[in-house]
Amino acid sequence: MADDSHSFSKNTIGSYAAVGDSFTEGVGDPGPDGTFLGWADRLAVLLADQLEEHTFRYANLAVRGRLLDQIVDEQVPRAKELGPDLVTFCAGGNDILRPGSDPDAVAERYERAVTELASSVGTVLLCTGFDTRGVPVLRHLRGKIATYTAHVRAIADRHGCPVLDLWSLRSVQDRRAWSEDRLHLSADGHTRVALRAAQVLGLDVPADPDQPWPAEEQRTPAEVRRDNIHWAREHLVPWIGRRLRGESSGDHVEPKRPDLLPL
Repeated sequence: MADDSHSFSKNTIGSYAAVGDSFTEGVGDPGPDGTFLGWADRLAVLLADQLEEHTFRYANLAVRGRLLDQIVDEQVPRAKELGPDLVTFCAGGNDILRPGSDPDAVAERYERAVTELASSVGTVLLCTGFDTRGVPVLRHLRGKIATYTAHVRAIADRHGCPVLDLWSLRSVQDRRAWSEDRLHLSADGHTRVALRAAQVLGLDVPADPDQPWPAEEQRTPAEVRRDNIHWAREHLVPWIGRRLRGESSGDHVEPKRPDLLPL
């Protein structure tokens, strides 16, 4: 794994705004009040633990289903207005999933947003794509995701941004890191990503995000087939249907935490 850790003073990050789509909103990691938690919320807790109680402030502007241009139009101006010490910028994944999308063109628009953010906030942490070699439906997009990931790394180098390298995080290639819909991380998956993000920011973390998963019993072919049929009926068909109708899971959804509020 590339060493993306940066040397930050643990008192430097007193405020954090998360920008992105369903990954950053936390879909797949349900909270007790009906909203989602997710890696960004979990990272915020780890950051808050470095400071005196109630002095750390956090906003999560992410909304599921958002494309890059929507994120740039809706969330980036708000993040600039808030002016936090840290912004995590994870965007472009939904664009890459679209048929006919060009990762080179998406990366050009992504870099313009990074340039805008980097001139307005303290630190901008960028996120690569996941390695989808073992993910049904998404495995055939692995080449496009790898191209986009290479662009993100190059953009980070040009702008001096730390990188949350999800491609090399091997633990999230286990099926238990993914929720039932196989498109979003599970609570355990989000936890591992939060731990890795904290490492990148120079924090000591309570567990290794890449530690091996416990051994599990081998599933029979019949069990695998039954799971695949259930997944296709409950998740794949509705997902395809929304795209055919031009709908988004984020229609009528507002950011869950639009202001920098104390934790």
